[in-house]
Amino acid sequence: MQTLDEMLSLNLLTTDQHHEIGAWVRQARTPDRILQMPPHLWAVLEQASLLMDFEGVGAPH
Repeated sequence: MQTLDEMLSLNLLTTDQHHEIGAWVRQARTPDRILQMPPHLWAVLEQASLLMDFEGVGAPH
């Protein structure tokens, strides 16, 4: 959840996307269930992850 919060604070996710993804992860309870997240949420999460890596967010200094 910390990474989702960081994505939100960097404006890589909207408040609604943050809420939807967080709610899915909390209710999923297993890695297999998390992998069943709707494709539109996966796409947003993947794009935000790529942007975080591109910008060096969280990278060791």
